[in-house]
Amino acid sequence: MVRRLVAFLFLVFIALTVWQCARKGSPSGGPKDITPPKLVRTEPDSMTINFKASKIRLYFNELIKLEDVQNQLIVSPPLKYQPEITPQGGANRYVEFKFKDTLRENTTYTLNFGQSVQDNNEGNPSSFLTYVFSTGDYIDSLRLSGAVRDAFKKKADDFISVMLYEIDTAYTDSTIFQKPPNYITNTLDSAVIFRLKNLKEGQYKLFALKDAGKNNIFDQNADKIAFLNDTITLPTDSTYVLTLFKEVPNFSMAVPSLVAKNRIQFGYYGDASGVKIEPLTALPDTVRTKVVKERDKDTLNYWLTPFEMDSLIFTVTNERLMVRDTFTVKNRKVGIDSMRLNPNQSGSLSFSLPFYIASNTPISEVDTTKMSMMNQDSLPVSYLASLDSIENKVDFKFEREPNQSYQLDLLPGAITDFFGQSNDTTAYFLSTGSYADYGNLRFEVNVKEDRYPLIVQLTDEQGTLKREIVAREPQSFEFNHLEPAMYLLRVIFDTNDNGKWDTGSYLKKRQPEKISYYPDVIEIRANWEKVETFTIRE
Repeated sequence: MVRRLVAFLFLVFIALTVWQCARKGSPSGGPKDITPPKLVRTEPDSMTINFKASKIRLYFNELIKLEDVQNQLIVSPPLKYQPEITPQGGANRYVEFKFKDTLRENTTYTLNFGQSVQDNNEGNPSSFLTYVFSTGDYIDSLRLSGAVRDAFKKKADDFISVMLYEIDTAYTDSTIFQKPPNYITNTLDSAVIFRLKNLKEGQYKLFALKDAGKNNIFDQNADKIAFLNDTITLPTDSTYVLTLFKEVPNFSMAVPSLVAKNRIQFGYYGDASGVKIEPLTALPDTVRTKVVKERDKDTLNYWLTPFEMDSLIFTVTNERLMVRDTFTVKNRKVGIDSMRLNPNQSGSLSFSLPFYIASNTPISEVDTTKMSMMNQDSLPVSYLASLDSIENKVDFKFEREPNQSYQLDLLPGAITDFFGQSNDTTAYFLSTGSYADYGNLRFEVNVKEDRYPLIVQLTDEQGTLKREIVAREPQSFEFNHLEPAMYLLRVIFDTNDNGKWDTGSYLKKRQPEKISYYPDVIEIRANWEKVETFTIRE
């Protein structure tokens, strides 16, 4: 019996030994390579003076590839023509850079490759790889640093160009619209900090651009801009904060188009207040017209009763700017816009948000005798209906109770549009939940009293506005019946007391109105009462 036990244990030992040996023989793959490529030499050497070469090469200790080099590579001063860069689409041990420009005399150039040079296997970037040379007798060595923030959003955009223009006899306020800068860098895709290096002594203007066209000049219609009011004198030990904003473009009218038999669309840029649209073509006496701004779009809709025509000629006059344009609108095969009514809420009804019914065609008349509202007990509910002709909607005001259902009935003729069309028999069904389904938030904003008026806004994490309170004197800011979610809070310093945030203007040397964001994300849960304090120090 003992012999059998010993034999059994011996076999178990042998089996375990074989299994362990098998495990030891399995390849593990080794540790992951996290080492970036190492630059081993350059041709010509970096920091070369009296540079005459037409190309440079950077050699590395392993195979490399180029990723997103069009965005990542920054050449300062900027080059007029895109250089030829190889290899692209394959692996190699070097990067070659061929110039197509004639380089400026007595100028220090910096090539910053960002994170475009990566090892071929793991994609580890050789971060902030730079190459410096001078076409003159020395390398400029002054520096300038700072940060970029967004005037309106909590987080600044990626790939912001930071630019220095030397103030010389050719510099004017319009130079940024016409010529690239003397020096440039980029915040790339992860940081808001910028550093301009290898600068020469002198006086400069500092700008930042979200450069949509990637042409190193300011396009007001497409780009965000930041500018420093003061002149910078180099050398300096100061650091600078640039606030990026999108200007209101200068007014211009796009070419209008017939989009329906009864509607001509006039798109525009900028501020269209004071704009008049008038036909030069004589219209039949039976034709009626109306101009309505389209909700949430920079578009004016010219509504007209349909008639047979080949083309129409219009004048568009901006009386405020004393600008007048003439446009021709040609007839084409299109349908007709018929009235469609759309409530802003359906099903679940908010306790705090307004309820309205909007129309795609201009509303001309509201008949409240053809409307009625009742609750879930079939009892009539008192309400007030009013026409908002500017927003082209009918507002409904009534007291909302928790755990209640409402039915709003519209009989034919309750809402009539500009063309005499009216609604069919329509019923809207709405219901409220319990107060316990929502959370309440109160904010105490500590700020100097002379900084009022304030606009305190609550947004979602993407920055979409959910609630706002305008205050001209100190108060508690209460946001009740909030959907459970994560929120951000921002405070707008409404300097001109017009009830909205105003952006800046470069040519008018006006910075945007200041916004301060509460630093934390605010979580609201159902049946919560939350109190927060925001102290703003300036």
